[in-house]
Amino acid sequence: MTPSFAQDQSQTAKPMTLQEAVTYALEHNEDVKKASYDEQIAQQVIRETKSNGLPQLNATGGVDYFPAIPTQILPGAIVGKPGTDVPVKFGKDYNAKANLQLTQLLFSKSYFVGLQAAKSSQDLYRLRKEMTQEEVIYNVSSSYFQILQTKEQFENINANLARLVQLEKILQLQYENDLVKKVDVNRIKVNRTNLENQKQTLTTLFEQQKNYLKFFMGMPLDQEVEVQNTSLALENVDPATISVNEAITQKTQYQLLQKQKQLTDYKIQNTRAGYYPTLSAYGQYGYQTQRDELFNSDIPWFKSAVVGLQVNVPIFDGFRKNAQVKQAQLEIRKIDSDIAKYNTNTAVQLTNAVSQLQNSQSSIAAQEKNVALAQEVYDTTNSLYKEGLAPLTDLLNGEVSLREAKTSLNNEILKYQLAQLNYLQAKGELTSLTK
Repeated sequence: MTPSFAQDQSQTAKPMTLQEAVTYALEHNEDVKKASYDEQIAQQVIRETKSNGLPQLNATGGVDYFPAIPTQILPGAIVGKPGTDVPVKFGKDYNAKANLQLTQLLFSKSYFVGLQAAKSSQDLYRLRKEMTQEEVIYNVSSSYFQILQTKEQFENINANLARLVQLEKILQLQYENDLVKKVDVNRIKVNRTNLENQKQTLTTLFEQQKNYLKFFMGMPLDQEVEVQNTSLALENVDPATISVNEAITQKTQYQLLQKQKQLTDYKIQNTRAGYYPTLSAYGQYGYQTQRDELFNSDIPWFKSAVVGLQVNVPIFDGFRKNAQVKQAQLEIRKIDSDIAKYNTNTAVQLTNAVSQLQNSQSSIAAQEKNVALAQEVYDTTNSLYKEGLAPLTDLLNGEVSLREAKTSLNNEILKYQLAQLNYLQAKGELTSLTK
């Protein structure tokens, strides 16, 4: 049984299992999409880094016009006038040139370290995407189970309402025939009104929970969704067989921290590589001319070509690279602290999850017995009431006790399901919900 408003809407909504909800979320959640874009960006960063080691080809050209040609002073002896200075203009009004230049990096330690770092960055973004997916899986599953609990609450309230409505009809007839007092009818009406108010509150909560589920799934709010009863299958949880160290190393967060540490180490290597010289080759081929008229001249284009090697040797940078290395070393210490904190947190999370699982299993068994007992008490009281051997207050108290017992059982089931989620999260196995 589901809420009345949900029954109408579910006619157009396809029931969705937990696995289907998770799969939908991984395809439509905006955070997952952004993480995928970051992963694709990392691929392009690798291409960008590789490009620095590939041949670089550039074409240049230009035209210079000299309204006043520069003048140079030459010794007069050149023109037979010793002891004097002779002003001479060199060049033409127009100078034109066109060149093709090719450069190739031959050696750069920084380049090779940067290439390794870029490839490692791709792994970093892949791990971040996996962490985002795991967070989405957890949020979707948690919301899914809360909706299931609310549906169970509706079943409990609707069952109790049906009993009270039927009882109210009987008492009303008895009152009309002077068999019961008006106060007995009013007690039933008060209980029914209280239940109807609880149902209305639960209706609002149900809508809010569905909206949260749609948000985590990346589903439009105007699209209807209907969840199905589901449960998680876990292997036999025995604390003696659970290795905390194994849980630590297989979680995505641990791999992410290790990758961040590796990237910071690459940063140190890249900075230190700046102390090494770099070597590159270059070649240039082009044409140039000088003319009084740019397009109408007998002066031809003269070609020129040059090839060479260029070496850059760093000598002193004011201790800039030394400061950068020390900064990165401190960053590694911070990451080590994060790893230590993560290890402790994982151990606590796993221990608490196992403890909650075991406690919830015991609590569910106890509450199931309590529900059976409350049902037996209610049925017995109901029979005695019909025979006139028990007062109405006993019957109403039995109804309340039965409802509270079922609510407590429902709450324990939710705790158990959330403990299952926390257990899978602690062991780094949330992605198993997609299979």
